Amino acid sequence: MYGSRRGDRTYLNKVYDWFEERLEIQAIADDITSKYVPPHVNIFYCLGGITLTCFLVQVATGFAMTFYYRPTVTDAFASVQYIMTEANFGWLIRSVHRWSASMMVLMMILHVFRVYLTGGFKKPRELTWVTGVVLAVLTASFGVTGYSLPRDQIGYWAVKIVTGVPEAIPVIGSPLVELLRGSASVGQSTLTRFYSLHTFVLPLLTAVFMLMHFPMIRKQGISGPL
Repeated sequence: MYGSRRGDRTYLNKVYDWFEERLEIQAIADDITSKYVPPHVNIFYCLGGITLTCFLVQVATGFAMTFYYRPTVTDAFASVQYIMTEANFGWLIRSVHRWSASMMVLMMILHVFRVYLTGGFKKPRELTWVTGVVLAVLTASFGVTGYSLPRDQIGYWAVKIVTGVPEAIPVIGSPLVELLRGSASVGQSTLTRFYSLHTFVLPLLTAVFMLMHFPMIRKQGISGPL
């Protein structure tokens, strides 16, 4: 038994050495774990990381619900009811999705305030600030599009009001409203567009801007204290 375990470790070491020789895994690990953290850093500097964690929870729980959710005007509400009452742990998954969404928005707002108050938008962190603002807008967009998906009264009127806002713009207002809704009124086209935005377009854009945002933070370091 002992000899077998020792042989397994030797084999795993060989596999690790093979990858290490080609990818320099240890150097990457050392770079990740050895970054200097200034002494003024406190819990408020973790708000961005908490927002990221909430986003990952959103992705996992949202993906799980796509197996049951039906993005049609006639079936959307019933499919959400099925998730809550019939699907195994569906009530838990949707509840976690809902509350982590609220937490994500709250943490994002607090994170933006913290970065602004500590001067995180100043040179040389201008691009980090810009990508962060874009991520904040995307986070709000997640909330708006997700609100419409249950196809209940609250979601319907929320979407109707939000998509009706551009109508006040002269000349291009009505075309913008129709572009958002997919038609003159809130219906199947609106639900299809919001579902596509919520489950594909917004997550993809968020991932792209995160891949720009986090490396810049690591390169430039943490901004100064209050």
